[in-house]
Amino acid sequence: MTTSHEMNASPPRPMPQLPPPDSAWLRAARHPLVWPLVTLALILAVNASLNPGLWHLEWRDGHLYGSLVDIVNRAAPLAIVALGLTLVIATRGIDISVGAVVAISGAVAALMIGGDLKIVDGQPVHISHWPLSVALLAALAAAAACGAWNGLLVARAGLQPIIATLIMMLAGRGAAQLLTGGQIITIYYPPYFVIGNGFFLGVPVAALLALAVWLGMSLLLDRSALGLFIQAIGINPRAARVAGVRARTITICVYAFCGLCAGVAGLIVSSNVKSADGNNAGVLMELDAILAVTVGGTLLTGGRFTLAGTVIGALIIQTLTSTIYAIGVPPEINLVVKAVVVFAVMLLQSPEFRRQVRALAFRRSAR
Repeated sequence: MTTSHEMNASPPRPMPQLPPPDSAWLRAARHPLVWPLVTLALILAVNASLNPGLWHLEWRDGHLYGSLVDIVNRAAPLAIVALGLTLVIATRGIDISVGAVVAISGAVAALMIGGDLKIVDGQPVHISHWPLSVALLAALAAAAACGAWNGLLVARAGLQPIIATLIMMLAGRGAAQLLTGGQIITIYYPPYFVIGNGFFLGVPVAALLALAVWLGMSLLLDRSALGLFIQAIGINPRAARVAGVRARTITICVYAFCGLCAGVAGLIVSSNVKSADGNNAGVLMELDAILAVTVGGTLLTGGRFTLAGTVIGALIIQTLTSTIYAIGVPPEINLVVKAVVVFAVMLLQSPEFRRQVRALAFRRSAR
């Protein structure tokens, strides 16, 4: 017979269950671009709430203008530097000298271009000391040489990447200051200004350069075995060498390409401000570039990398900077705000952190 105690007993409480491991939501959350895109959308939404004209675009004087265009244009140098740095990080390396290389590139270009006045048909015209193409190639060659030197120290001399690039960071900044004499060199040659301030088909030239670098790298890495070789080096350099991958040569080339990207960014920066400043050009850009790469989903431990995520990461950093200014945060604490936001984003991207949060929610719902 059924006792009164058994009749009054409440039915057992069903145990809450976690979503199945193969659910569509979890599959989407594991995609490396999901969280960077979500972060960018949230920051843009906050910016739009403070700046109602954020989404406004207009065509004026044959050019496209608007806040979004400004964000993309200002993010272009950072995106180019971060794209080059992505390959270095993918090989389990790091390059903290890119800011100094940016300054070197701008200084070389400024010295070779100058801007002397010459009377042509009775009118004063600014001319370049050297042909513009020669000046640009010299600046890029100097930047690539700095990157190749970093690669030699890492691949041949066996130095730790952070030590090798720290040497270039200090020496490169000193070289930029020596080239400029510790002064700001003003550039007066108008054709040079197109790189940082010009438009092509209504779109900023700097943004088009960043797009060209991104697409070129994507085609090269996706249509050839180079992308797999870089991943293999990042996962296990010794095993990659045993498998026949020329790890040292690829590592040197990757660092040289990173320097080349920093050189392109240096041309954009110096063209934008119409001067070269060996003291301040590119300062802290290496930190923003590392943040852009990691926020975009590339692993600092090497191996997995994503170029699209790096571009999104650069847009996140620049949009965050613009949002901080729109909020009216004092300049002395804007770096703290940026650090807090990036820290939160990195936690959201961590699979281990999300796993612990789900486990904690499961335990609480089970009580």
